[in-house]
Amino acid sequence: MATDRTRQRSFPHPLTLLVLCVAVAAVLTWLLPAGQFDRQPDPATGRDVVVAGSYHAVEPSPVGPFHMLMAIPKGIVNGAEIIMLVFIMGGAFTVVDRAGALKGGFEALVRGLGRREVLIVPVAALFYAAGGVLFNMGEEIIAMIPVLVLVVARLGFDPLVAVAMSTGAAVVGSAFSPMNPFQVLIAQQLAQLPLLSAAAFRVGFLALALFTWVGMTMRFALRTRAKARAAAPATGAAGVVSAAAAAPVDDGTARPRDLLIIFLVFVTFTIYVYGALELDWGFNELGAIFFLLGIVAGIIGRLGLNGTARAYVEGFRDMALAAMLIGVARGIYVVLSEGHVIDTIVQGMFQPLGHLPAAVAALGMLPVHTLIHVPVPSVSGQAALTMPILVPLADLLQISRQVTVLAYQYGAGLGDLFTPTSGALMAVLAAGGVRYDRWLRFVLPMWAVMMAIGAVAVLTAVLIGLQ
Repeated sequence: MATDRTRQRSFPHPLTLLVLCVAVAAVLTWLLPAGQFDRQPDPATGRDVVVAGSYHAVEPSPVGPFHMLMAIPKGIVNGAEIIMLVFIMGGAFTVVDRAGALKGGFEALVRGLGRREVLIVPVAALFYAAGGVLFNMGEEIIAMIPVLVLVVARLGFDPLVAVAMSTGAAVVGSAFSPMNPFQVLIAQQLAQLPLLSAAAFRVGFLALALFTWVGMTMRFALRTRAKARAAAPATGAAGVVSAAAAAPVDDGTARPRDLLIIFLVFVTFTIYVYGALELDWGFNELGAIFFLLGIVAGIIGRLGLNGTARAYVEGFRDMALAAMLIGVARGIYVVLSEGHVIDTIVQGMFQPLGHLPAAVAALGMLPVHTLIHVPVPSVSGQAALTMPILVPLADLLQISRQVTVLAYQYGAGLGDLFTPTSGALMAVLAAGGVRYDRWLRFVLPMWAVMMAIGAVAVLTAVLIGLQ
């Protein structure tokens, strides 16, 4: 049997894996026929959406080796807002750590949980799931992952638990959300459905999915606890974890300024949630308030201006790989878009569904959406691309448009649990020191269970005629 060290050498580094995906995308532009849909602006969403039935062949434009390499810097530029957010949040959390707030807070948390350490899973999972439900939390988690890895390591759990109870819970919350503005609400607008319609139906399956996800994560945490405690407390994680884990354990209580800084972290997230839901804030606004948080934390923690600046620089360095993975992942979409094969892939996958019975076609939309999510890792972009095609198909097959939205939510949304083209996922794994192959072995069975719940929801909606 291969050891972990052997598997680590044989499995590609995340950067290698993503560059290989860029190369595969370039090869596809030579193998697949070029084609595209006509597009028109949608007044309800403000996005350009495809015109159903308008797919047509266009002049081939295969992507050569040099243009393939150019797609990587183009992807980095395309993801500049998110990349800058990762740098800023990484710097801010490093300042918070250097101020001593994380260490004091962790000690208080460990003592507070006592022998009930596993309760950290539902507490954290519900927090991140709420972020997924409300505003599609994803990239915002990257800078927090090293901190969470330290928390679970101090409690005796595997680093996989940190990713599962944060990114995993957020993805499940997003996929089953009744109100995610970047997913279900966009899809409902494009399907000409009332916003928040069928919310009660979605909430029921959201509760079931989250209960199941948390239960499976807790079971894994308890099963692997002894093995994780035998390992080093901070192997492979990014800078915040390594530095904080090296600090001696403080048996005293958290200082008032530690509690104040931690409180300000929660206030910062609360302000952003309000801004995202009510003021149409994006990544730039989040970056601005976290930059301010870092400065205030440095002042409260008595780091001084130079100490705060040095902590920011250290955080920037620790987040460099995670940030770059986001840009390289976007390069995959750049290649497929410039090669004019994305619409060809969508047309080829959805066309066979028109020849299936209604219930079978509805269920078939789930895996098709998952497959399309690989070349189109943006859930909002996938909605704009696929919903105008699927709505007429659903009407033709006498499938409720609400069912079509459900299939899109579950198929595309849950794809974020494993697709390598998701820059946020790859960055989270890199920041947490978790290998992608190890994450796949852990998450694929759980993803299958989540998809089964989604399939039950879709089939139930078909049978009851959900509108």
